Amino acid sequence: MQRFQYYIDGEFLDGEARFQSIDPATGDVWADMPEARESDVDRAVNAAEKALYDGPWAKTTATQRGKLLYKLADLVAANAQKLAELETRDTGKIIRETSAQIAYVADYYRYYAGLADKIEGSYLPIDKPDMDVWLRREPIGVVAMMVPWNSQLFLSAVKIGPALAAGCTMVVKASEDGPAPLLEFARLVHEAGFPAGVVNIITGFGPSCGAALGRHPKVVHIAFTGGPETARHVVRNSAENLASTSLELGGKSPFIVFADADLESAANAQVAGIFAATGQSCVAGSRLIVERSVKDAFLSIIKRKAEAIRIGPPLEMATEVGPLATKRQQDHVAALVDKSVQSGARLVTGGQKLDGDGYYFQPTILDCDGVTSPSLAEEFFGPVLSVVSFETEAEALKLANDTRYGLASGVFTQNLTRAHRLMKGIRAGVVWVNTYRAVSPIAPFGGFRLSGQGREGGLAAALDYTRTKTIWLRTSDDPIPDPFVMR
Repeated sequence: MQRFQYYIDGEFLDGEARFQSIDPATGDVWADMPEARESDVDRAVNAAEKALYDGPWAKTTATQRGKLLYKLADLVAANAQKLAELETRDTGKIIRETSAQIAYVADYYRYYAGLADKIEGSYLPIDKPDMDVWLRREPIGVVAMMVPWNSQLFLSAVKIGPALAAGCTMVVKASEDGPAPLLEFARLVHEAGFPAGVVNIITGFGPSCGAALGRHPKVVHIAFTGGPETARHVVRNSAENLASTSLELGGKSPFIVFADADLESAANAQVAGIFAATGQSCVAGSRLIVERSVKDAFLSIIKRKAEAIRIGPPLEMATEVGPLATKRQQDHVAALVDKSVQSGARLVTGGQKLDGDGYYFQPTILDCDGVTSPSLAEEFFGPVLSVVSFETEAEALKLANDTRYGLASGVFTQNLTRAHRLMKGIRAGVVWVNTYRAVSPIAPFGGFRLSGQGREGGLAAALDYTRTKTIWLRTSDDPIPDPFVMR
């Protein structure tokens, strides 16, 4: 059994409490993890505040911060395979996905490395004579970062990268479901040479760790990725310290296919959009909205591809869909599929847990035409696609926006003017046209409504980790007049 430590103030520590991590592919215990409690959280936050104001980090120039980030990026790239294997072992995400994703994570750190000394202030042409006024951008302060179990290294990179570029210090809470890759990543932070206390990485449970971190009086910003219900607790907690928040939450993303689309290409994108990562992705294209004239043909293609998917051990490169991350998640998906079928949805394929060890669930398609199915409204976070059809463009747009969420969306059509109308009309933070799940460190990412607030990626993310300071300088040598002497 592997034993992991958390990382606080430049030290690797076991912690007084421990818990065990389960391998989703087998259901067996495979690792022993440190469980951070409130005292550990306090120590980590205090270390981050000390590093921000009193340690060598406070004197590190923006260019030097960039060099440290470049070194971290190189270490991530060099250790990508080991990190990928740990993420696969601890979360069940297949190795072909974790390997590719973590290799790309290094590019996020490189992007923010190059951006570190490009975060500029400004000079204001003030309306008062004999005054010069500047705006300085300074690090916002100590940041609490909370990431879920799916894609932890990616979802932490889009927070850690811009925050370090801006000069912040942080406490990162890895999910208790699969924290191994982030706890191992701490060793790369240490090797890269970041001063003690700049990056602290812990894991633990919500009430004893997450809540304590979110309400800590020295935390000034909370960057959270997860579900809306947990986000509500985070926001309520932030009332204690009035920390600002950035929230990247769930989605029920529409995937719209028009009759003029390249159906084979769209089908490949749909399969990747819902069955990649076993559907455990906030941008999963879980609502297929297809033009009625091609519905049967398109559904036939999707069904054939879904039934050909190779389900198996996530550490094998041939595997295309692995297990869900937890038994809790497997039970949730199964219950929601059953509830949807009972409401009238037609099971096209799948719909069952797999026999044997591990938390496997079949790639599933539900035809929801003409019924009010919970599968159209609730986020599965699993390999389940819900299908409805439309006759007109206006109907397609109405169906796309019939959700509490607003994270991502896809549009497949060869009609350019139609694509532009839908780009404007869809209420989502990301619109992909004739593609799906494309990401880049250069492009901001985030959602509307229950899908959260704030953006990750791009220059805007780095600016979100800064605050402006207004500086006034009087340039006249004349004395300031006595305000109580009438003239």
